[in-house]
Amino acid sequence: MPNMPPRIKKEIDPITEPNIPIYTEPDLTIDAPVSEEDTITFKRSHFYSVLSILTFFAGILVGYVVWGTSLLPGLKSNSGTAARANGPVVEAPVTAEPKFVRYDIPSKGFYSIGPTDAPITIVEFSDYQCPFCRRWHAEVYESLLAAYPGKIKMVYRNLPLTSIHPDAQAAAEAAMCAGEQNVYWQYHDKLFSSEILGSGAYAQYAQELNLDMITFEACVSGEKYKAAIQADSDFAVNLGVRSTPTFFINGLAIVGAQPLDVFQQVIDKELAGEIP
Repeated sequence: MPNMPPRIKKEIDPITEPNIPIYTEPDLTIDAPVSEEDTITFKRSHFYSVLSILTFFAGILVGYVVWGTSLLPGLKSNSGTAARANGPVVEAPVTAEPKFVRYDIPSKGFYSIGPTDAPITIVEFSDYQCPFCRRWHAEVYESLLAAYPGKIKMVYRNLPLTSIHPDAQAAAEAAMCAGEQNVYWQYHDKLFSSEILGSGAYAQYAQELNLDMITFEACVSGEKYKAAIQADSDFAVNLGVRSTPTFFINGLAIVGAQPLDVFQQVIDKELAGEIP
């Protein structure tokens, strides 16, 4: 057997994980001397400002590519529609002025306060047991009349929500009975300024206003104005009123116990002739 050369054991380097570079925030400081003519130095805050701007425009560009021109206000295609991934989007007509709906709300024959020829007539559909109606009466009612002296005729019409306010119907009838003795608005104010309703309260308010109690109590017990109040409610419901209080300023609707400035915005525009 021929002599074999001695085997040489080869050393193998151990296997280690490759060095993966880790991204770190670049150092914006410059150590090496440079020429001022060839270099622009940035502060860190300036860098982030520029980066933010670039990111913003990059986002717009991506949105443009993915979703189309419909995301960019002011642009439209030649065909009048903007293509999107889920189908065409038809342009909505541009309305220069908001649309106002003026309802025909009769006010004659109902209790009112203020000049009959006032330029502003506000018809209120309300409920004496409604906490929001009571709050509006306490916080807005008098301030509103004081803000436009001689310019507002306030008309009250009944909308008792009997399903949730069991005393509202009787309170409305009591106010109408007080109106027979020319103290409707005084009685109206007493009902709204107190949370206590019921037959005892109605009699107490009548006594405080020096009403003829026999006449008043006969009117209340006989439900003399029940049908009239029901007619008021039917009118409001058929019109589409679904909550109290609801107001109509020269036929323009305001729903809810809105603050004074909301009423002033509408009234001022109405007085200026800005609402068609």
